[in-house]
Amino acid sequence: MNVDVTLLPGIGVRKDFALAGGRRIGVITRKDGTNELIVSKRDDPDTTQASITLSNEEAAALGNLLGAPQLVAQLGEEHRELPGIRTRQLPVQEGSRFDGRTLGDTAMRTRTGVSVVAVMRAGQVQPSPAPDFTLVAGDLLVAVGTTEGLDHAAKILGC
Repeated sequence: MNVDVTLLPGIGVRKDFALAGGRRIGVITRKDGTNELIVSKRDDPDTTQASITLSNEEAAALGNLLGAPQLVAQLGEEHRELPGIRTRQLPVQEGSRFDGRTLGDTAMRTRTGVSVVAVMRAGQVQPSPAPDFTLVAGDLLVAVGTTEGLDHAAKILGC
């Protein structure tokens, strides 16, 4: 997938790509730090049909919604031929006792046999997080293990 990057003097940067139907979808990151989700008109890719301004927190949440399922699906496909192995997203909820604490503090692998293979945060993937990786509310842990282990891990995190 080719992402086009266009400098918008005095405004910021536009990053977008073509959809199969001919429209373009992208984000304008403004110099003031706001983000604008944009969709072009079908017959004119340079004209915006829809635009939604997103705060950094909203953009991060959208990134997690879009990115985490893709990562989980990919890992699930890779583990499909391994009987008994599952992949699941485990959120760190607001108010979780692990908000601001390290992954090692959860003792996830020791207590459940589950491996945290990535953390999605603000639309970014942190692969293979180390035990000293600090968790924050809103993180999505991508975990691999047995169904029972994943259920136990979810309980530990308070999911």
